[in-house]
Amino acid sequence: MSNSLGEEVKDWVVSILVAVVLAFFIRYFIVELYLVDGPSMRPTLLNQERLVVNKFIYRFRAPERGEVLVFRYPQDQSRDFIKRVIAVPGDTIEIKDGRVFVNQQLMNEPYILSQTRGDYPLSTVPEGHIFVMGDNRNNSEDSRFADVGFVPYDLIKGKAMLVFWPWNEKKTLP
Repeated sequence: MSNSLGEEVKDWVVSILVAVVLAFFIRYFIVELYLVDGPSMRPTLLNQERLVVNKFIYRFRAPERGEVLVFRYPQDQSRDFIKRVIAVPGDTIEIKDGRVFVNQQLMNEPYILSQTRGDYPLSTVPEGHIFVMGDNRNNSEDSRFADVGFVPYDLIKGKAMLVFWPWNEKKTLP
């Protein structure tokens, strides 16, 4: 009888160990859950919403304009920021009179909360970097500021895919 109990305990230990290893693999390489902290992405994302971030998509392709992503803040890499990709490598970016121009074309931005205050000089996004902004432009620390600047690819954690909490506000992101 003790042999049977020993086999059952062994099976439980192996099952738990496999589940833990699988959970760590999924969390570090596939998807991660994030909490939105602050109003910088309003109205697209609200403070305290929870979302699923796809951590493997950018292993196969580069970020694209319009995507919402999570990256490590360049000045304190223990902090994560959530912003929208506005320009990709080789693009020019300029903000004048509250309007955003990418490659000299006025951007159509139906997702922003209000017109952008301030200007940003004509600049070219370097290779291996992106230019990001919050949707709540006038309450967002983003690439317009020196402490963020052009975000290098190696600081990108993943693409925000789905808001899952609060449950009645669930939605997919572009």
